[in-house]
Amino acid sequence: MTNTVEPVLDEAFPGRSVADVQPAGVSWNDQNETVAVEFADGASAFLKVAVDGDGSRVARERAVIDYVRSHCDVAVPTVVASDADGDPPYLATAPMDGHNVAEGWPEWDDDEQVAVTRRVGAALAEVHDRTFESHGHIEGGGPDELVLDGGTWTDVLVDEIEAQRARSSTDRFEGYFDEVVAAVEGNRPLLDEAPAVLTHGDPAQPNVFRLDGAIGFVDWEISHVGDPAYELYRAEQQFPHDADERGSSSPDSQARQDAGERIEVALREGYAERAGSLPEGYEDRVPVYEAVWHVYNLGLFDKWAGDDDESPEEVAATAEAEMERYLDAIR
Repeated sequence: MTNTVEPVLDEAFPGRSVADVQPAGVSWNDQNETVAVEFADGASAFLKVAVDGDGSRVARERAVIDYVRSHCDVAVPTVVASDADGDPPYLATAPMDGHNVAEGWPEWDDDEQVAVTRRVGAALAEVHDRTFESHGHIEGGGPDELVLDGGTWTDVLVDEIEAQRARSSTDRFEGYFDEVVAAVEGNRPLLDEAPAVLTHGDPAQPNVFRLDGAIGFVDWEISHVGDPAYELYRAEQQFPHDADERGSSSPDSQARQDAGERIEVALREGYAERAGSLPEGYEDRVPVYEAVWHVYNLGLFDKWAGDDDESPEEVAATAEAEMERYLDAIR
């Protein structure tokens, strides 16, 4: 627990005796510090502190949680306390019921993984069912409506790319952010015809919960009104694919490859079952999102480059070649 978090405890939980504070899990977002708080009475809560002092994310997350609870058949956390204007800003939530997908995933067999993934696809489609007249950043709101800073999808996406650039932990591939932004701008006619729907923003496994009767999402701070195809593509990248095993001929590797493909299919099937189809124009816009997603990963290169047996320089060369292929496809 840092000196930034400790003073917030008394403000967020007045009169409550804190027994323990621990990191809430692995996070690659250095703009926040999130901790799990255990109270002396046995209760618990999660406290997210915007250590960079930007309260807009707290205001957005609080507003979207209230809105989704009122309008969507997906579970959201209960807000215990929040202060978007605090010094620092913070949001405290009660623990979500059910099982966190990231924690349960290694223990589930292939059939259970596929079943959960199909439910996640349907839950994303449920969120995307909330449509708007224009794309935009969410600035606030509540149960009845969301307050948007409206704009085109291209403009919103460029802002999202710049926000991810700010969250990056290395500037080694800084130039690629500029190239991706330019390529996105060059595809404005294609992107701006995308549907305008509510999106979660970061449908990664740690942000997804399986409850008895629903799927739940936490961490709505980068939610926005955007393209459903972009979010569905992100979800496909953020669920396991065992991509490194593709092309291997060993029985175990083939089994993992088949399971990964089943998971990808299940996500799309679950989505289409709830929405009636995949997002309009999905295949046309995915090449743009491939480049966007890859540059996000390049911005976090120092956090994942040591995950295999190759040297960082070999990994960097491969990643750069892949980036060039994605850019060539959309320039």
